[in-house]
Amino acid sequence: MHSIAFLAIILLMSTTAGVNDNSHSHSNSDPCFSENNAFTAGEEITYKIYYNWGVMWIPAGEVVFKTEDHGDLFHISATGRTYSTYEWFFKVRDKYEVFVDKATLLPVTSIRNVREGGYKLYDKIEFNQQENKLTSLRGKTKETAVLRPFEVDACMHDVLSIVYHARNIKFDNYDSGDEFPIKIFMDKEVWPLKVKYKGKESKKKIKGSGRFNTIKFSPEVIVGDVFTKDAKMNIWVTDDANKIPLLIESPVSVGSIKVVLKDYKNLRHEMTSKSK
Repeated sequence: MHSIAFLAIILLMSTTAGVNDNSHSHSNSDPCFSENNAFTAGEEITYKIYYNWGVMWIPAGEVVFKTEDHGDLFHISATGRTYSTYEWFFKVRDKYEVFVDKATLLPVTSIRNVREGGYKLYDKIEFNQQENKLTSLRGKTKETAVLRPFEVDACMHDVLSIVYHARNIKFDNYDSGDEFPIKIFMDKEVWPLKVKYKGKESKKKIKGSGRFNTIKFSPEVIVGDVFTKDAKMNIWVTDDANKIPLLIESPVSVGSIKVVLKDYKNLRHEMTSKSK
């Protein structure tokens, strides 16, 4: 398992996808504006992470997503940690935060505080959406961080804000194989991303939660330390107004990872996707 960075990227349904010559690209996922109809302050969603190395699925940790009201802003956080029984192998204590404008869901300030094994990272980003600029205060710790400016594309998202933007995309007019583009700024660069829509799947079994009517995505991934070139990922989200991720399955460089919905509360809408 490699940090909340990995978890957040897959949960946002937005890792890099190859372009199929026979597919269509949709543009209704406008990154500059999201009318929020999917979530509200007080929402809390917990996921359980399993790691497979060989023949056994091992419970490795949890990640909790929370949304809070801050006047004209939402404060969104994602906190990930490994279970004590897994920490002999790899210990994670990560927290990601972002403050987003309620009117657009664009980020104003984001903070990453990462502790993974012996690796540490602090990265605070201030977004100037009007001038297409941002500043990153980045280092191993807050005390040693160095300020650096960047010029970026218009309406730039971070790894958390794009999760909540994506949840507000309407898929009514999508066909299986269609794609939608998004961009995020992370680790000192802009990532142009595409996500492939794979249609609907009814009565998908989610371990510990029951069966759900779902929307399925199958993105390719950012090749690097975590994902290999041939890694294929599948993501299922609720086919209702909440559009929360239920299950993510993917191979990684060593083994496989599964992220499974464990608990949720204070959703904006009733969970109508759950089958009886």
